[in-house]
Amino acid sequence: MPLRLWHRLFLAFALLSIVALAAFAAFQARSFQQGFLSYVNRLERERIEASSQRLARAYARHGDWAFLTGDTPGMLRMLDLGDSPAGRGPPGNAPPRPRDRLRSGPQPPGPPPFGFQDQTPPPPEMEPNAQRPDAPAPDEPVFGTPGPAGPPPWRDAPPGAERPPRPPRLGPNLRPRLLLIDARGDIVAGNPHVPRDAPAIAIVHDGETVGHLLLAPLPRLRSDLDLAFARQQRQRMAWIAVSVLLIALISAWALSRWLLRPVRALAAGTRALASGDYATRIDAARGDEFGALARDFNALAATLEKHRDARRQWGADIAHELRTPISVLSGEIQALQDGVRAVDGERLASLQAECARLRDLVNDLYQLSLSDAGALDYRFEPVDLAEVVREAVQAHTGAMQAAGLSLSAASVPAVCRLERGDRTRLRQLLDNLLGNAMRYTDRPGRVLVALDLVAGGGRLRIDDTAPGVPDEALPHLFERLFRVEPSRSRSFGGAGLGLAICRNIVEAHGGTVAAAHSPEGGLRIEAFLPFETKTSG
Repeated sequence: MPLRLWHRLFLAFALLSIVALAAFAAFQARSFQQGFLSYVNRLERERIEASSQRLARAYARHGDWAFLTGDTPGMLRMLDLGDSPAGRGPPGNAPPRPRDRLRSGPQPPGPPPFGFQDQTPPPPEMEPNAQRPDAPAPDEPVFGTPGPAGPPPWRDAPPGAERPPRPPRLGPNLRPRLLLIDARGDIVAGNPHVPRDAPAIAIVHDGETVGHLLLAPLPRLRSDLDLAFARQQRQRMAWIAVSVLLIALISAWALSRWLLRPVRALAAGTRALASGDYATRIDAARGDEFGALARDFNALAATLEKHRDARRQWGADIAHELRTPISVLSGEIQALQDGVRAVDGERLASLQAECARLRDLVNDLYQLSLSDAGALDYRFEPVDLAEVVREAVQAHTGAMQAAGLSLSAASVPAVCRLERGDRTRLRQLLDNLLGNAMRYTDRPGRVLVALDLVAGGGRLRIDDTAPGVPDEALPHLFERLFRVEPSRSRSFGGAGLGLAICRNIVEAHGGTVAAAHSPEGGLRIEAFLPFETKTSG
């Protein structure tokens, strides 16, 4: 079963949402991993910076690094990273809880809280560096050095006093990533494999840098607590991604259905048009492309409805026009057969006139159909329109005088050259216009022809005297089979096809034609024909 359009839209939106969400989740996970690792490294650096002050104080007492050269365990103890039980601390690297000291029985020694170290030196047998000649002074507060048993000093603080903060404890995973070098860059203590371009913490004494403590950053998370936290964040991110994806899928389904609602209306309207219901209209109140498409559809439906009505009227008018001469011919022939009328020259002339009228009507219909289809034969070449006008006026002068009308050329220039014109069709244009004026002008009357040179072309005007044309009839004069007075006698009136043919000829030459009231009291037909016609291609 082929997929419907809204199915395809839904799948496209869904796929786009999934790809975008997956890319965002991957980027967010990587960004979090890198950001959290950077945070852990920065936190370790801050803690090492705080602990490195002890190295500076020890250097100040000894004056050089000889006391610590090659003594990596001593450096670690000084930084609170030693391997003694006190250095490792209780679980979680937290200092011993004060209440543990209140238990009955002897308690193992432990470090006092930060800021409350006992200034009394420990017994010689408890001194970690007692056998070293360069051991630190007894009054140096070194983390990891055991102190005397007994209650912590903060127990004797006055009521309401705030408990002092515990010192930061540094994890054992820092040990292989530390290296202490002197000012010259020589190794003092630590792991010699630490890269020399690792982040360095300057050790300053009396405003002079006496060494650097290098800390190699973690390449990845290793702590169980850090890994658990990162895993928890990834799980939460996954749940958020799933929730967002569900919302996106529901939105994509609703959006695809909503977007195709006007398409469904347009499809229904198209089916109605195909079935012949040209009165169909669809809602065009939208302001987007669908609204423009709906308005175009309604315009198409209105045009088809108009053409259907015109086709019906066209058929009725043609039948009416053909019926009249055929009825006259049939009646005349029947009268001759019945002996009611004798066969003489007058009867034969009447039959000939009706046959000529019928022939002219058929010829006009043929010419109009050719011009509508663009199949009318045109042979464009340079033409002098003024010469064509003078020839047409001269040819129609005798017929006008016989009909009781006067024909004159008010103003015709010596030359009006058209670069692309068909002399035969231009003469047909003038013949139709002059013939139309002769048929519909009251006797006695006059017809005036004028040709003016205007910007870009020639303006042809043909004016006649009364009767005039009502205002509401002016826009319809160039419609086929249209006549101002349907009941007008056929002895003068035509079939109403001449002006329609004239419009097609003018438009084929790239010009325009219009009808207006004439200052002479009748009708004015004005046509503009350009000197140069723009051709397609």
